[in-house]
Amino acid sequence: MSIDTQTAAKVAKLARIKVEDDALPALANEFNTILGFIEQLNEVDVEGVEPMTSVTPMRLKRRQDVVTDGDMQDKILKNAPDAREGFFAVPKVVE
Repeated sequence: MSIDTQTAAKVAKLARIKVEDDALPALANEFNTILGFIEQLNEVDVEGVEPMTSVTPMRLKRRQDVVTDGDMQDKILKNAPDAREGFFAVPKVVE
């Protein structure tokens, strides 16, 4: 896949980045370099390779999925600057 200057201009516009016309060829070249690298990654054979969570083999810590002591509504709402009817009250932000 090759990116031309028109496509680079469209991507810049979609990303809300102001790019001067004389800088578009360099931007298109950078996009093509990135796409070339991605194509190289697609050529790597990863058949049989397990996904990793870290570069060193380790097991993630697990905990039991149990209900803990809840029912702390009064303690939690004590920190609220404005609480009404058992909930946090916040200013309206959408008209």
